[in-house]
Amino acid sequence: MRVLHIDTGKDMRGGQRQVLLLMSALTEAGHPSTLLALDRSPLSQAAAGAGHAVRPAEAKELWRSSKLADVVHAHDARAHTIAAIASRRPFVVSRRVAFPVRRSVASMWKYHRAPRFLAVSQFVAGQLQAAGIRNDKIDVVYDAVPPAPPADPWNARSPAVALASRDPQKGRDLIERAASLARISVLFSEDLSKDLARASMFVYISRSEGLGSAALLAMSMGVPVVASNVGGLPEIFADTASGLLVPNEPEAIARAMRRLLDEPDLAPSLVDRARARIAEKFTKQHLLRATLASYERALVR
Repeated sequence: MRVLHIDTGKDMRGGQRQVLLLMSALTEAGHPSTLLALDRSPLSQAAAGAGHAVRPAEAKELWRSSKLADVVHAHDARAHTIAAIASRRPFVVSRRVAFPVRRSVASMWKYHRAPRFLAVSQFVAGQLQAAGIRNDKIDVVYDAVPPAPPADPWNARSPAVALASRDPQKGRDLIERAASLARISVLFSEDLSKDLARASMFVYISRSEGLGSAALLAMSMGVPVVASNVGGLPEIFADTASGLLVPNEPEAIARAMRRLLDEPDLAPSLVDRARARIAEKFTKQHLLRATLASYERALVR
């Protein structure tokens, strides 16, 4: 199966990393991928460096390129618009964000044009259903996390790590207040893979979250996670034995952070269950199988 991907993101965030991971998995399985992306964007450069064909994310390019594809995969809202206007092949749309679908005429037109949606969580699937998308057009396809080198052996004296983000939905203010209450220093990281390797915990607080691929990365590296009980994040942990879910209140966040330092058996227990959870549901193989199944359904609509 030949797949044409569209991603219009300007930065390399969780969604763009998932596009790269999916393209790699598809290519390894014998399904060549081409990417339409913004010129000189981090994703376009990374994809080209990995040997994938990359072209500009424009409607006219999609019109030309889609005739050579079996299926088109739009990975963000603008990509969805381009696909709805110009794709000459069936297309699927990934929905990664937790906020409700806009109900404007233009938005409803493009949503009802798509034969299939890949929701990043059951929570996001519910948002699509609330907007009038039929349940039989929605597949839940969770993010995957590639194998990562394990973090250093757990040490309570290592820093707590949180994601450095300009997104106001990410709760940096809540983390800072919680850290002050707990008397714990927090490193706000621009390079999670590097900084998680020496972290005592990963604190992932968000006001809105489709799933939370950064939490998956921490879990795969063996770092215990404190996370907001919002959006799709609870689906990652399934139960509180693989991570500490908290309300978005500084006092509750602080208590969870202190527990990891004050209860020496807690962190190793969470890490063991988290690694099992990753292997159960969030591997590249799971992502590949679920995505291919969604493509097949789109082709037989």
